Amino acid sequence: MTITPLMPVYPRCGVRPVRGEGCYLIGERGERYLDFASGIAVNILGHGHPALVKAIADQAATLMHVSNLYGSPQGEAFAQKLVDKSFADTVFFTNSGAEAVECAIKTARRYFHVEGKPERTKIISFTNAFHGRTLGTISATNQPKMRDGFEPLLPGFEVVPFNDLEAAREAVDATTAGFLVEPVQGEGGMTPASQDFLKGLRQICDEQGLLLILDEVQCGYCRTGRFFAHEHYGITPDIMAVAKGIGGGFPLGACLATEEAAKGMVFGTHGSTYGGNPLAMAAGEAVFEVAVNDEFLANVRAKGDRLRQAIEQLIPNHDSVFDSVRGLGLMVGIKLKDAVEARAFVAHLRDNHGLLTVGAGENVVRILPPLVIEDSHIAECVEKLSAGARTFEPAS
Repeated sequence: MTITPLMPVYPRCGVRPVRGEGCYLIGERGERYLDFASGIAVNILGHGHPALVKAIADQAATLMHVSNLYGSPQGEAFAQKLVDKSFADTVFFTNSGAEAVECAIKTARRYFHVEGKPERTKIISFTNAFHGRTLGTISATNQPKMRDGFEPLLPGFEVVPFNDLEAAREAVDATTAGFLVEPVQGEGGMTPASQDFLKGLRQICDEQGLLLILDEVQCGYCRTGRFFAHEHYGITPDIMAVAKGIGGGFPLGACLATEEAAKGMVFGTHGSTYGGNPLAMAAGEAVFEVAVNDEFLANVRAKGDRLRQAIEQLIPNHDSVFDSVRGLGLMVGIKLKDAVEARAFVAHLRDNHGLLTVGAGENVVRILPPLVIEDSHIAECVEKLSAGARTFEPAS
């Protein structure tokens, strides 16, 4: 038998964490890493945050799981908080971002079904997008690395260039239900949508009776210094998928929608065994209470500005490695020069300098720290980036 007990679908590295402390991970041998990956934008309160730990422990000792056939005082309370702070009128809780996007797709299609326009099933998505790994969500991308070997995929998607408003407009036809878009592409390269693009998509939807579906799984939930990234653009969606930071490390996602957009989602149209169980709701409420307030969000914006400025100042000293910096808030991407491969540089920072980052498309290194970082962590990150750039040797 040659296959490993854990199905070998991840290119796992040599880092083997057994403990987390704030902004650090500690490995089996006691080695410490500055964690500026945060489980890919998940651990927004860092590791072992006392409020989150206590909420999970207390709820686990009280009631972990019941069927959604019963009433959910915990789910109702948390959903109300999300509704009060967002565009949404209603929430469906999931266990992951991919499930949240799946729910968003189903909500959009169901809307036109009950509207008497069942032909409107096509969702227009965008190049370099990442919406998850289910059959439905990989159907919404044009990336071979996610699609190859899984055909036939779900019909009803058309992919057009990101940030190209005219291409989006031209793709609309009598079968179109709406647009599915990340306000800031994460996996695709930490690229924000332009103001004109996102506002233009909203305008097209308003003019033609379509639905704007936002995927804020990575860029949402305080990561950019606003509760949700679309707030930077002065627009609201009809449907939105969120996850990652919402649970601070506990598996949790949500699909948010307006009452109009969700009018087809009635008894029996959707469900989840674990979605919204009491333990997940306790984790979600704990994260919400810490992070969703003006003081916390202002601090994220300030720390994001400092981190980005520090990296910009670093670039001229290592201009053979670093090209530019992009992103919003504490969702920062460093584009590397063509001679420096992002995955190799991420491995170099990890293995030789104890800094955890994540690769992305367009030869970008993602910097996704916990949102509770201090100035000392920013200084340590920049020091490690500088040391990494000095010692990195591109493959010949």
